[in-house]
Amino acid sequence: MDNMCEMLPWVNEKGETIGSISRREAHGGSFKLHPVVHLHLFNGNGELFLQKRPEWKDVQPGKWDTSTGGHISYNEDMRDALFREVSEELGITNFEPNFVGSYIFESKVEREFIYAFKTVYNGTVTPSAEELAGGRFWTVEEIVGAVGKGVLTPNFESEFQRFFLCKH
Repeated sequence: MDNMCEMLPWVNEKGETIGSISRREAHGGSFKLHPVVHLHLFNGNGELFLQKRPEWKDVQPGKWDTSTGGHISYNEDMRDALFREVSEELGITNFEPNFVGSYIFESKVEREFIYAFKTVYNGTVTPSAEELAGGRFWTVEEIVGAVGKGVLTPNFESEFQRFFLCKH
């Protein structure tokens, strides 16, 4: 289970920390902006690893999502948060992240300032049994076919289309 008392940075629309909030407050409809890191893990064949969110998650349970995503903890460096999340969720520690962009995403319960990265990785991916309900590599065609069908998280769909669809 997620620690609802975990403290997160509260940020402004430039990503600057202006205070702190609990995870409970961040996901509880306060719409206070908080930072998140995402990694899109591609293999050498151009397939993208998606994680399956467990049913116990408070946001988008049971849906397929970004390879790795997680909150930046209060007073934690963004790069440290990215490597921590990828290690915890996928068991990977040796990769080179490439920044693709940042944006604000708003759902029905929260607002996130997302820092998105990508990498190409051909090693073993070991999804955490504690953090995830599994994961697998998807072709671009499979992802495009699943968009709008309630299979993928809206956040992932938006981010995939923003940064990767029709990009060369």
